Amino acid sequence: SDLRQMLATKSVENIQFLPFLTTDANNVGWLGYGCLKGDGTLITVNAIGAALQTLYILVYLYYSPAKRPVLLQILLLMVVVVTGCGYFALLVDTGSRLGRLGLFCSVFTITMYLSPLADLAKVVRSKSTRCLSFPLTVTTFVASSSWTLYGLQLHDPYITVPNVPGIVTSLVRFWLFRWYQPGQDKSYSPLPA
Repeated sequence: SDLRQMLATKSVENIQFLPFLTTDANNVGWLGYGCLKGDGTLITVNAIGAALQTLYILVYLYYSPAKRPVLLQILLLMVVVVTGCGYFALLVDTGSRLGRLGLFCSVFTITMYLSPLADLAKVVRSKSTRCLSFPLTVTTFVASSSWTLYGLQLHDPYITVPNVPGIVTSLVRFWLFRWYQPGQDKSYSPLPA
């Protein structure tokens, strides 16, 4: 929906850039994990995810009026990815490379799933779910549930464990959508009579 909004309005107004960037980094990390593990599912899903996130980043950059901060964040991401690749390829022995990369990807994924907690506090304070995306909540729930089940099937804690917070935070958001129904939102203050 963010991509559609950017293309329709030819603007990045009210769209945050950081989620595109962190999701792209997350996809690249899991793509590396999938390549080391030889897991076609991880490779395919994360290659497509990285390509789509890169497309979102390029569209955001194109429509962004302030290109310099966006370019600096992209450059920082590239430095982190290249440094990470160098670390895992050159400094970590082959026997422990998969485990260390799995741990890194797990911590990064957990951080991504827990990052919207600040928005949840804002929802409770404002008693409005206007800042939450229901389609994103559904997608996060389905994706994190699917990856949790896939990780359980493979007996891979690096896939299973980091996706559980995605399920939990999605359930909390569903509860907030139910508790603070959109019809209750008021974008105005009533004038005194």
